[in-house]
Amino acid sequence: MTDTDTDIDIDGGTDTDTGTGTDIDTGTGTDIDTGAATGTGAGADADTRVEIEITADLVRDLLREQHPDLAGLAVREVAGGWGNQMWRLGDELAVRMQRMDPTPELQLKERRWLPVLAPRLPLPVPTPVRSGEPSARFPKHWTVMTWVPGEPLDHATITRGAHAADALAGFLRALHVEAPAEAPVSTDRGAHPRDCAKGFEYFFQSVALDAAGVADADATDVATGVRAVWEDAVAAPAWEGPPVWTHGDLHPANVVVTDGTLSGVVDFGDICAGDPAWDLAAAWVLLPAGAAARFFDTYARADEAAIRRARGLAAMKSLFLMLMGQNGDRGLPGGKPHWGPVGRAALDRVLKGV
Repeated sequence: MTDTDTDIDIDGGTDTDTGTGTDIDTGTGTDIDTGAATGTGAGADADTRVEIEITADLVRDLLREQHPDLAGLAVREVAGGWGNQMWRLGDELAVRMQRMDPTPELQLKERRWLPVLAPRLPLPVPTPVRSGEPSARFPKHWTVMTWVPGEPLDHATITRGAHAADALAGFLRALHVEAPAEAPVSTDRGAHPRDCAKGFEYFFQSVALDAAGVADADATDVATGVRAVWEDAVAAPAWEGPPVWTHGDLHPANVVVTDGTLSGVVDFGDICAGDPAWDLAAAWVLLPAGAAARFFDTYARADEAAIRRARGLAAMKSLFLMLMGQNGDRGLPGGKPHWGPVGRAALDRVLKGV
């Protein structure tokens, strides 16, 4: 399990540094922060996002101070991490350290709600088992959680498409139940695509299709197709049911794979009550070509309008992945070069429909 904390919406507060010197509110929950305000170039405000070097020694020291019974377990760094950083703790646990996130909100949501949701979910999810509070040694929050084994999908391949489609559908059927009145609500996630138009436009205009494996002759057709999918989603009727629990950030780095199929879901920092279409977009973003139809048949709760909204959101998320890949190719903080091809493949699936 890898914790990337580069959220697609697509995040509740994780910024992406574009290197343009402009702070851009995308309207999707992802503020594209270039670091211009602080000169850090890391999307960090000097007063709230000071990066503290997190080492194995620091993790051990914190465990000795607050959870000494766990301090003897082996500590190993997990690759990746931006808003939060993960450290393996023994074989069955992990320590999630607040790193660049400006507030502990995402971790606190996981602490509050994952113990409620996890027992009814058919795939493993990380469950908080201990809380670490800010201290003089480390003035931010940290959480000890169960470890979800598997390889992150952005570094793996689903080879059992039908099985993965059934697994994802079963997981979302179990998750997408009416949320209680006190459930967290996001101002962007879970919203209708029309409320995310600013973010879509930013991603659409920022992604260089010719640099993403699209031949010049085809780039116009692809752009036209993406625009049509998005406009159809914007025109689709809104969700009329009660707000349901949504993961809010299903992308290839937030699910894990074992034996060619989905085996776990991680990073619930953006969990909220809203439109299930935000998660249904995973039919294209996560599953291999040809699996979306099976997914929707098994899920069996999505009407035509929900599928239209989900497909448009999948297009936006695919563009985000492609932009993160391009940022990685340019050496920008938070960029991930290997996400470019992942996003391009997802966009191809979106354009093919169900």
